[in-house]
This record gives sequence, C-alpha cells and structure tokens, in this order.
Amino acid sequence: MMLRLNLLLTVVLLACCVWLIRTSHESRRLFVELEKAQNESRELQIDYERLEVDKRAQATPLRVERLAREKLRMFGNSPAVTHYVSASASGGDVASAPAVSASASASAGGAR
Repeated sequence: MMLRLNLLLTVVLLACCVWLIRTSHESRRLFVELEKAQNESRELQIDYERLEVDKRAQATPLRVERLAREKLRMFGNSPAVTHYVSASASGGDVASAPAVSASASASAGGAR
C-alpha cells in the first residue's frame, strides 16, 4: 500500500515538474516575442513619424504650386483668362465665351 502511494506521489511530482518546466519555457518564449513586438512597434512608430514629416515637407503650398506649373502646366486664374459658360436658348448646347467686361458689352450693345 505504501509503495503504491509513493509511486503515485512520484508520478504526480514528475508530472508537476514537467508542467512547471514547460510553463516556464513558454513564459520565456512569450516574453521574448513580446520584446520583439515592442521593438517592431517602436520602429514602425519612428517610420510613421518620419513619413509624416516627409509628407508635410512635400505638401508645402509653394512646392505644390511649382509642381502644378511645371508638371501639370497649370496656371493661376486671372480676369483676363476667365471664361463664362451660359446655356443657349435651345437649352441643349453649352457655349463658352471669353470674358467681356460689363462696360464693353454695354457700349457694344449701344453702338448697334
């Protein structure tokens, strides 16, 4: 009877030791994984902040305007190049006419 109890306690003790070693190893492995994830998170945060600074530097109004002029061949608006769009009497066609000042159109209309 005592031999069986000692044998049972020995098996239980060995099982507990194996469980403790396995748990300890798993804990260390998870801790190392956590450290790696935290380091990666720090690196990603640094990259994100660097990209935000680059984005702000690239989006300055002067740079955007220069790129619009050079690459897209855009130009600033001025009254000299303004076109007014009006619907024709038929209602279907849309015509574009160059800008005409109010005084010029009044004098043109009075001269007829």
